[in-house]
Amino acid sequence: MAKPAPTHNFDSKAFIKTLADRPGVYRMYNATSDLLYVGKARNLKKRVSSYFQRTLDDEKTKTLVAQISRIEVTLTASDTEALLLESNLIKKLKPRYNVLLRDDKSYPYILITTQDTFPRLTLHRGAKATKGHYYGPFPNSYAVRETINQLQKIFLLRQCDNTFFSNRSRPCLQYQIKRCSGPCVELIDEKAYQQLVQHAQWFLQGKESRVMQELQQQMEQAAEAKHYESAALYRDQIANLRTIQAAQSVTSVHIKDTDVIVVVSRSGCVCVQVLFIRAGRLLGNRGYFPKVPAGTSNADVLSAFITQHYLSERASARVPSVIVLGEKIDEKAWLQAALTQARGSKVQLP
Repeated sequence: MAKPAPTHNFDSKAFIKTLADRPGVYRMYNATSDLLYVGKARNLKKRVSSYFQRTLDDEKTKTLVAQISRIEVTLTASDTEALLLESNLIKKLKPRYNVLLRDDKSYPYILITTQDTFPRLTLHRGAKATKGHYYGPFPNSYAVRETINQLQKIFLLRQCDNTFFSNRSRPCLQYQIKRCSGPCVELIDEKAYQQLVQHAQWFLQGKESRVMQELQQQMEQAAEAKHYESAALYRDQIANLRTIQAAQSVTSVHIKDTDVIVVVSRSGCVCVQVLFIRAGRLLGNRGYFPKVPAGTSNADVLSAFITQHYLSERASARVPSVIVLGEKIDEKAWLQAALTQARGSKVQLP
């Protein structure tokens, strides 16, 4: 591929002399002021000067450099701030030569409300304005609904909204098909219902053995008291729990909240696949198809994906404690520090 002729004589040497040895973000423009590229740097002078070395062997970078007419820079107080600013600028300005993650929809969560006497189990997406316990994120709404369906079979928590709940005079279909315990018409008291809520929370926190132990004790006590119908209900709950455990558990019961990320390139199409593991349970996977300039390496795609996926203004809540990468990346330590800051506790990139 031939190197394009420069559209404007950019005096790179003179410009580099004006740069500081500090972290920041740089923006490259062509002669018609179109934004070509946004990048971050721990050392702006060193990073920008690397674009103008005679030994450049990356065709994508050669094509980019040949079009540069001017460069603007923004100094930041830290390396992490440079990462965050770069991510936000890429999403806002959509430069031609940057990898751009197009799917920025908020992730779905499971919500168990806390402001209700009889808490509600539901799917939640968006800002966490409702008081309650949030579990996730899940890769898609199907995975949430599938888990909620399983929880209803075992723990019989209501899913209806408060208007529907407060206007019932008799049980609805969910009670008839054994998906709800009927708190709306007082078929279960508050104490017993709260115990169901506690079991559901333990399950979502990965404490299935604790739930199993209590259900086993309750089943034995019911059988001794000759309450055989109740004992059968506990038996069915235990069986359903074991079925879910077998389908969702991962190899190690001690595994932390983990995302596994792999980049695959085929015939000019790039897919980033993310596997979600929470509380020792596999929640599912999700594929992303970012806009990727020709000639971009999988490692560069992975670095850009991590920055845009986890470090945007709305994304910090989804950062897990471990992120397993399918490629070696140059900025591993830098990204790990930024992710740790975003999460508020240590993040590992093993």
